[in-house]
Amino acid sequence: MRYEEFTIEGRNSVIEAFRAGKTIDRLFVLEGNQDGPVRTIIREAKKSDTIISFVKKERLDQISTTGKHQGVIAYAAAYEYAEVEDILNDAKEKGEDPFIILLDSIEDPHNLGAMIRTAHQAGAHGIIIPKRRAVGLTATVAKTSAGAINYLPVAKVTNLSQTIEELKEKGLWFVCADMDGELMYKMDLKGPIGLVIGSEGEGVGRLIKEKCDFTAKIPMYGNVDSLNASVAMAVLSYEIVRQRLG
Repeated sequence: MRYEEFTIEGRNSVIEAFRAGKTIDRLFVLEGNQDGPVRTIIREAKKSDTIISFVKKERLDQISTTGKHQGVIAYAAAYEYAEVEDILNDAKEKGEDPFIILLDSIEDPHNLGAMIRTAHQAGAHGIIIPKRRAVGLTATVAKTSAGAINYLPVAKVTNLSQTIEELKEKGLWFVCADMDGELMYKMDLKGPIGLVIGSEGEGVGRLIKEKCDFTAKIPMYGNVDSLNASVAMAVLSYEIVRQRLG
């Protein structure tokens, strides 16, 4: 099911959006505004693990499209998120070992869109992203994916580390991209696998890296520090594809 990306403005509209179960990625609230309706909105947002930002009136006026925000603006997702179980079921239905890509703190919508497109072409069964410090399924992401967002399930989880632990119990093992890892061509990347990619600059977070079974290094010979995150994901994904076909 597709959701058009839009802002929801005004107290009653935002409250009803939460109560109707709409997927709300982010909530902007006027600083210092803690009256009854706003407290209700914040409570509903916390139930849904929505990211809440308290901002000045100037910021709300800037992003408002109606001019009648009443101190609250919510951002709805452009597309519906899948559940992790949906991704596993997709692999099962195809009779394939699960191939899942987990993205740690990817904040650029163009990067996420490109990753969704590549993951779909590489035969991955889905992508998992964290709820915080990461871009959601915005219209920009959808456009950059060139339609792949309609075919590849994307799940959003509260705790990426915990999700890795739960998937390990289901038989998956995990490899993350890291400059200090083993050369990817020397690794056995077959079987039920989760590929973890971190943000440019920061890479995969320490806690997430500790949950991974192995780290893989992409050989690089240039003078710049690293590849674009979406390119790194593509290179490692197609090494997995190569080994699966071999």
